[in-house]
Amino acid sequence: MSERKLLGMLVPSSNTVLEPMCAAMLAGVPDVSAHFARFRVTEISLAPAALDQFQFQPMLEAASLLADAKVDSVCWNGTSASWLGLDTDRSLCSAIQSRTGIKATSAVLGLAQIFQQTGISRFGLVSPYTADVQSRIVANFRTEGFECVAERHGGLSDNFSFSEVTSQTLQKMIREVASAGPQAITVLCTNLAGAALVEALEAEIGLPIYDSVAVALWGSLRTAGVDPARIKGWGSLFRNVR
Repeated sequence: MSERKLLGMLVPSSNTVLEPMCAAMLAGVPDVSAHFARFRVTEISLAPAALDQFQFQPMLEAASLLADAKVDSVCWNGTSASWLGLDTDRSLCSAIQSRTGIKATSAVLGLAQIFQQTGISRFGLVSPYTADVQSRIVANFRTEGFECVAERHGGLSDNFSFSEVTSQTLQKMIREVASAGPQAITVLCTNLAGAALVEALEAEIGLPIYDSVAVALWGSLRTAGVDPARIKGWGSLFRNVR
């Protein structure tokens, strides 16, 4: 058996999707395990109180607890930088590494890296968020050089409610975005149960789909020195983006 690897995951407190989805994706990789630390996040909006949930201090405290378990990487499994600006996660990851000595990444930085590595400049966006949050996401990705050519959003702000979005709703949103002809589609939210839909939908629509939970795991594996291709049956990301 290969050397055991531990993936440290920072998770919003109201997220109920990410842990079981990561466990399912890692089921065939017995020498790799994911370990979770939470901090309070209950609302996604542009209101000051909602934005204040992403102050670094509670996130760094959670990362320090993961460091006690001697994890091989730390990943911020949230998408806040998509509306706060990607430099937020760049600064956070640098702060985590400075504090713990452990390499860090995030779901949003992983997505930007995937777009860069695969030459994606035109993407489709599916999220559960409100229109103003979605607009901020589109603007921030444009600043990074990625143009959103089609989007669908759920109009939700309660973080727990994201986990209740049905697979039928997600499939409909993805198919509608695909009709605009993007180079790839992202399902952006780590509390959406989209990862399990990717393999079949990619075969149907002929486009890569980058789900945030899968992207975060992909980035965690790479940061920990594990080949993401060991994950089987969860979409082209793990097969093709090396």
